[in-house]
Amino acid sequence: MTRLDHFGIIAPIYDRALPRRLEEQLIGLVGLPVDGILLYAGGGTGRVAQSLIAYVQQVIVADLSPRMLVQAGKKPGLYPVCSQSERLPFPDQSFDRIIMVDALHHVHDQRETANDLFRTLKPRGRLVIEEPDIHHFSVKLIALAERLLWMRSHFLSGTRIADLFSGMMAKTHIVCQDYTAWVIVEKLEQRAD
Repeated sequence: MTRLDHFGIIAPIYDRALPRRLEEQLIGLVGLPVDGILLYAGGGTGRVAQSLIAYVQQVIVADLSPRMLVQAGKKPGLYPVCSQSERLPFPDQSFDRIIMVDALHHVHDQRETANDLFRTLKPRGRLVIEEPDIHHFSVKLIALAERLLWMRSHFLSGTRIADLFSGMMAKTHIVCQDYTAWVIVEKLEQRAD
């Protein structure tokens, strides 16, 4: 069964309909600037990534929607890659920083996504997942609306997102503000015994 590409439909107007300003808090949580490569997983049109170009060597935007990536490709300095977040086409330990903003609730398999994001993160690298905080009533209404639109959205709390990384060589912490939860995952170096 073919799934409706909601994001492909709104791709041409996405940046205007949902503008995003540069957030100093996100830059701090991600640990920028860094002399390395940043992956924006589920990055759509690259509306967040374009403001991070000055803080890293390279920004790669991975998304499943080809139409969203067409828009990302129009932004100088972004390198779009069509890919599922569960099976990223990158070697192990490719990225110094990874962000996923407002996208984890849209992926098919959140655990597989967490595993693959962590696989591609370098030791001492940092992954930041930003999601609407499902504890707020207004976010619950958004979740309901997305279900009514036949989106496969499945919102997790910050704690449940952090739990996706349990058993990995990771240190996690959660920051919540207003209607947003950030889960920060730092990949620890394996000790040579």
